Amino acid sequence: MGFNCGIVGLPNVGKSTLFNALTATAAAEAANYPFCTIEPNVGRVAVPDPRLETLARLAKSAKIVPTQLEFVDIAGLVRGASRGEGLGNQFLAHIREVDAIAHVLRCFEDPNVTHVEGSIDPVRDAETVETELLLADLESLERRVAAAQKKARGGDKEAKELLELMEQVLPALREGRPARSLGLGPKLKPLQLITAKPVLYVCNVEEASAATGNAQSARVAEFARAQGARTVVISAAIEAEVAQLADEAEKAEFLASLGLEEPGLARVIREGYALLDLVTFFTVGPKEARAWTVPKGTKAPQAAGVIHTDFEKGFIRAETISYADFVAYGGEQGAKEAGRMRLEGADYVVEDGDILHFRFNV
Repeated sequence: MGFNCGIVGLPNVGKSTLFNALTATAAAEAANYPFCTIEPNVGRVAVPDPRLETLARLAKSAKIVPTQLEFVDIAGLVRGASRGEGLGNQFLAHIREVDAIAHVLRCFEDPNVTHVEGSIDPVRDAETVETELLLADLESLERRVAAAQKKARGGDKEAKELLELMEQVLPALREGRPARSLGLGPKLKPLQLITAKPVLYVCNVEEASAATGNAQSARVAEFARAQGARTVVISAAIEAEVAQLADEAEKAEFLASLGLEEPGLARVIREGYALLDLVTFFTVGPKEARAWTVPKGTKAPQAAGVIHTDFEKGFIRAETISYADFVAYGGEQGAKEAGRMRLEGADYVVEDGDILHFRFNV
């Protein structure tokens, strides 16, 4: 089960620099001119989770396998993208395929790096991109309404339900409000709307402001709060440097010199993970301690299916220990002896941090 986050923004805001640092590769060409990223680049990154190391230590696991998140570097949008300006249509198609959007905003001045709008204003840039995505959704829905009306008149139940959904969303889009503002959540999935996707605003600041942010990132935070969105402050230039350091002690020393406890990328990954409304469960043993990702609300058999389809088909029950109990009682055996292991059935909803062992019969 893959979950992905699309990195979007205007050209030259630091998207590809951020992507390169995230994946510690140079797969995306970070060049100082618009449209240097024409095909989306895809990179999988480990989700930082200190719990995994603790579990591995207690269980004396030979190997640690973190859960992963996919980031897709999508080429820069420009004003008029919804009408095909720049490489608009191609970009919009790529954005439709991701689960969430990490919107990089330029919050730094640099005379050597051009800005397509001629000045630095991250809130304007955010509104520019949001408008293009809104217009693309509006055009897409208005095109589909006539076909849905025709089918609905012919008695097609599915088309009727879809039409009712479209008629709820269209007024909001016409008023300039994104589909996600309607609070309909997963119900919007059949419409495949870009503005239904959750958004994380990534404020790319100069090195000196990496720890504290600056006046521009503060404006973005206020803008995001009004939308119920999240923000993260990073310096893509710093992240690119950190990504080049192989030695962990050297990384920690470099970050500490800048007043940072961890790379900004760790926060971007965690926020992206939270944005997708995911939870982590663990399987722990002598061979490996492993993290697995499922959407919040997933029941035990479906969680078992993420490991192997046979586990879901033949699901009997899940031996469950909470992370807190596993640690407090020194591992699986201690938790069992203390009566802290539970046997959960098919209706059990997996909680973040559960250590699970599935019993199944195929």
